[in-house]
Amino acid sequence: MQSAPSIFAQGPAPGLSRRYTFVPTSEIVEGLQGANWMPVQVEEQRARQIERVGFQKHVIRFRRLEQMATLDEWNVELVLLNSHDAGCAYQIHAGIYRRICSNGLVVSEGGFETLRFRHSGLKTEEVVRASLSVIESVPLISQRINDFRMRVMTWGEQLNFAKAALQVRYEDSAPVNPDAILRPRRVEDDSADLWTILNRVQENLIRGGVCDGHRGRNGRLRTVRALRGIDSKVTMNKALWDLAQQVIQGYEPTPQVSLTA
Repeated sequence: MQSAPSIFAQGPAPGLSRRYTFVPTSEIVEGLQGANWMPVQVEEQRARQIERVGFQKHVIRFRRLEQMATLDEWNVELVLLNSHDAGCAYQIHAGIYRRICSNGLVVSEGGFETLRFRHSGLKTEEVVRASLSVIESVPLISQRINDFRMRVMTWGEQLNFAKAALQVRYEDSAPVNPDAILRPRRVEDDSADLWTILNRVQENLIRGGVCDGHRGRNGRLRTVRALRGIDSKVTMNKALWDLAQQVIQGYEPTPQVSLTA
């Protein structure tokens, strides 16, 4: 409630169409808890208009109850996006929590279904029932992660991956060189396999704070800033997963989306 009060809105934002069906996110949370999905992280978008405050987009990550006590090296999570101002439909994505760096990857839609529900005739039980299908994706995600782990990358391949990732974030105006976002933040991440490279790049681009020692025209160090927006984080995560899948398939990593587009 303190971190994301929009989750507990008691009605939709003023001025919406009568066809808009209001189903409070808090009701979905209760339904998912009944199905043993426990909320572990929440975030809400900053509202640019005062009338949207308390109704803006929010995201909740859920983890299975049986995974709460003993975490594996990684666990599949449920990522729920919604708003009460018609800013987006209900969305359910498969996510990955990696214990080493506590990052929050969101799996791309390539091969893994993303569920979307329009705010029209929506029922809580439909969202809860559909969310259970994410469990069916666990073996597929596990196999893909294993594929990533087995793929050892040369330094040139790592640079190409980092360059493509920077193009997703900045197109052709990246503040740092590709090698800057390849630097590990901990000993456990000092490896050349694709899974580790994916996580290093993801953490550096989303959490920010990395630089390459060069300064801009204003004399300040060029630095990657942390991503703040919910949409930009989800898009970045999915794009990185897609780039990794391209590498596995034998293709040169090529961005399909851009945050600046």
